[in-house]
Amino acid sequence: MARYCIIGAGPSGLAAARALKEAGLSFDVFERHGDVGGIWDAANANTPIYESAHFISSRTQSAFDGFPMPADYPDYPSWKQILDYIRAFADEFDLRRHVRFNSSVVKAQPNGAHWDVELATGEVLRYDGVIAAVGHNWDPVMPEYPGSFSGETYHTLDYRSGAELAGKKVLVVGGGNSGCDIACDASTHASQAWISMRRGYHFLPKHVFGQATDAFFHHGPQIPNWMAPTLLAVLLRVLVGDLQRFGLAKPDHPPLTTHPIMNTQLLHHLAHGDISAKPDIAELRGRTVRFTDGSEIEPDVILWATGYRPRVPCLEAGGVHLAETGEDLYLNIFAGEHPGLYIIGFFETAGAAYPIVSKQSALLAAVLAAREKNSGAMRTFEQLRAKPRPLTGGMHYVRSPRHAFYVQFEDYLKELDRVRTRIERAAH
Repeated sequence: MARYCIIGAGPSGLAAARALKEAGLSFDVFERHGDVGGIWDAANANTPIYESAHFISSRTQSAFDGFPMPADYPDYPSWKQILDYIRAFADEFDLRRHVRFNSSVVKAQPNGAHWDVELATGEVLRYDGVIAAVGHNWDPVMPEYPGSFSGETYHTLDYRSGAELAGKKVLVVGGGNSGCDIACDASTHASQAWISMRRGYHFLPKHVFGQATDAFFHHGPQIPNWMAPTLLAVLLRVLVGDLQRFGLAKPDHPPLTTHPIMNTQLLHHLAHGDISAKPDIAELRGRTVRFTDGSEIEPDVILWATGYRPRVPCLEAGGVHLAETGEDLYLNIFAGEHPGLYIIGFFETAGAAYPIVSKQSALLAAVLAAREKNSGAMRTFEQLRAKPRPLTGGMHYVRSPRHAFYVQFEDYLKELDRVRTRIERAAH
């Protein structure tokens, strides 16, 4: 029987482990830390989790398939509740016994029809395939600006609590969800706070008409993708209003064409003067920061909330480099140039991650089971792979590194289900 290596025991790795186990496939999971949970375990090194972190998708829309979140969880669970949920998932499906903890994979290298997996201990194991489930919120992107800053600077990967900002003048640079969260922390802890954004963004409230926003749109009238940005723009004008009154730039793109910012708490702090908005940085001048509008400030600390790059270092060590555009991955999972290599969790979307990694894993398990049986289902899979369908659902996302792996949530789920159903039917 073929045996597979799963790298990572975070949400994606555990979803893959459950799917392979239920399909009767043989596998081992390697986790460099001492427990399951991935980045949601604040005790892990290289986690971006901070004290005030919460899910930006809601409880009812965010669960693994077949394993709902506890009914007593709030609409938007905290990181501690998400960690408890992930560990309960591992226990429910008896996955821990498949995991080798404190075992870091330093190299995964193709060797003919197999893969050689090298651990930090020097041990080398051979597998029939490698499933990389390492996530992509741990390798920070550090921006480059003219000049230099002589005060304290660090990426939000290393940020943990608003207490570390107490009494300081703080500049947060970046317009993602974590950057906005941390800017809110700075609003209440710092002696003075600013947030710098290089462009205008749309801010979505976490509740619409008394419901969690994603639940409202899921259960409400189904709107065609091409129409959704226009209708949402109208709704945001009613619910949020003109963002320029807060000192923010006017968005230069329709709603949903970039990753949504689920945070109107920042607007609350801007409206109360607890924090000020600034445009992009033009130059760093020692302790002074000059912006593109000519204004200047003198912060004590700069927090770079400038995102992360998707990487799998153990593959790179083995000479395997994934295209930054994602074009070499069918359905963001199957590596065309490297048979036996599979990626789970490499995507961005305006929706919850766990339903997607559940369906990615179910599809992968169906393909691996068909391959083991050498059934005609593999011919069906290859025919489907030869004619890939777009995963954006007709949406035109902003061209940026972050959106290289971007998929339209509902359309991607449907395509994963469609391909899996075709394979399972062919197998019978």
